Amino acid sequence: MYKLLCIALFCTTSVLAQKTDKALQDELYQLTKDYHGTIGIYVQDLKHNRIASINADSIFPTASIVKIPILTGIMQKIESGQLDYHQRITYTDSLFYNEGDDILSNFKPGSTIELSKVMMLMITISDNCASLWLQGLAGGGFRINQILDSLGFKDTRVNSRTPGREANRSQYGWGQSTPREMASFMQRIVQGNILSQASGEKMLRILSRQYWDEEALSQVPPGIFTAAKSGAVDASRTEVLYVNNAANPYIFSIFTKNNTDKSWEYNNEAWVITRKLSALLWKHFNPKSTWQGPAVSQ
Repeated sequence: MYKLLCIALFCTTSVLAQKTDKALQDELYQLTKDYHGTIGIYVQDLKHNRIASINADSIFPTASIVKIPILTGIMQKIESGQLDYHQRITYTDSLFYNEGDDILSNFKPGSTIELSKVMMLMITISDNCASLWLQGLAGGGFRINQILDSLGFKDTRVNSRTPGREANRSQYGWGQSTPREMASFMQRIVQGNILSQASGEKMLRILSRQYWDEEALSQVPPGIFTAAKSGAVDASRTEVLYVNNAANPYIFSIFTKNNTDKSWEYNNEAWVITRKLSALLWKHFNPKSTWQGPAVSQ
């Protein structure tokens, strides 16, 4: 009860203290007004505690961003002593996932690997075999959702392989969240109050190692510390990003669904608008910066 009260007070205080950045809000509307699909954005100015948003509380598919909640479930098991970060675990036939080019799906049954490396594969290259393995080790979707509920998240949920959430899976896929909740999730990791300070710091380090860096991350100078996770399925592309630049740190999430453009090329409309948003925010929070990222479209 005390923990839930603290979470409620934290969330209420944060919301009451926040003000809307009206100039940035107008820029977001201009950026998104002609988008062919449904788009949601939430931006948090961590220096001035200001926000800007579009459809911030609408529920969207997470695609692979659901791996942040799965990571939280694993970290809770490690924190409680039920798992060890460096323990070796054994791959079996039942873990095979025959989609894409996942590294773990090419393992031979009986092979062992450190838990920490499976966590790295899930976050860094978004290996789905690793993710499903970790979801099971975390206690399954139901247990992860219990943790999310205890942390005060009402819309962020794991749907896949979670009894009672079949209808949600049909609508949203593996997981679901809102732009506001996922940006807040990242903020709490940054602040060290998602589980504990130590767990938050470890999660932040893991989230800073991203192979998929051609969308939002591409528009941030490579010398700036970032932590991120992205996701993509045919009609939905998502990303959440923390940018720890000295002048003005910020977090933003962008979610899309019902996308008309379902292509997988660089100029996919959702990916282009993600790069445009990231470039816009870098310039907004760093007006004196002369750095130019790669072209947002080709």
